[in-house]
Amino acid sequence: MKKNIYQPLKATIEEIIQETPTIKTFRLKPEADFSFATGQFIELTLPGIGEAPFTPSSDPKVKDRLELTIMNAGQVTCALHNMNKGEVVGIRGPYGLGYPLDKFKGKDILIVGGGVGLAPLRSLLFSLFSDIDKYNKVIVRYGSRSPSDIVYKDSIPKWIKKDKVDFLVSVDVGDPSWAGNVGLVTTVLNNLPVNLNNAVGIVCGPPIMMKFVTLKLLDLGFKPADIYLSMEKSMSCGLGKCGHCRIGKFYACKDGPVFTYEQLKGLPDNYL
Repeated sequence: MKKNIYQPLKATIEEIIQETPTIKTFRLKPEADFSFATGQFIELTLPGIGEAPFTPSSDPKVKDRLELTIMNAGQVTCALHNMNKGEVVGIRGPYGLGYPLDKFKGKDILIVGGGVGLAPLRSLLFSLFSDIDKYNKVIVRYGSRSPSDIVYKDSIPKWIKKDKVDFLVSVDVGDPSWAGNVGLVTTVLNNLPVNLNNAVGIVCGPPIMMKFVTLKLLDLGFKPADIYLSMEKSMSCGLGKCGHCRIGKFYACKDGPVFTYEQLKGLPDNYL
């Protein structure tokens, strides 16, 4: 029997983690195992309210649980933030193309995240960490508006200690408790321990941050084909039907959401 691509799979909210004042991680238990590749996205359905696309933040190797880290920013996300453990939502997918991990093997991998943009990158980090010997090194630069806006506060100290990982966090505005770098994430992209002849750059965050980080990476010497961008901002239906996420000749939901800058440069509506 052909699968109904519009029919959500029921999933129970098993745990809710308050990451920041406006961001929560929802751990879901689907009624059947659910698989996705890192970088792919799902459609989250709230019956009677609506649905919206999100990239899972959990480990792709875990099939019986799914985690979504979501900012309270609209109708669906506001309703979700008011839900409790034990309530049921729907998920459908996965959709889109994820990160081409095979192309990253043996290379320096620079990951630059901003704000809640670290959520889809967390899934990528899980994939890289589980096979770390396949990669030369993983360099992460994460920017947040303030110390209180940093997501995964419990996990980052553990990631920093991992072998072959270089992880640095910067905040736009510090406070008395903050001893790290203060400044936009682009301020920590100088003097990177990266071999530009054998490296890829991966960027995910707010559009303005992605624009200037991309320009910075190009200035540092990264080739457009080696810069990977997660273009999730305008997705809606997830199936290439509504046209809402069109970027030039591409649909972000079907041809992405992961693109290289080589694919996008010069195209209209790429918001970079």
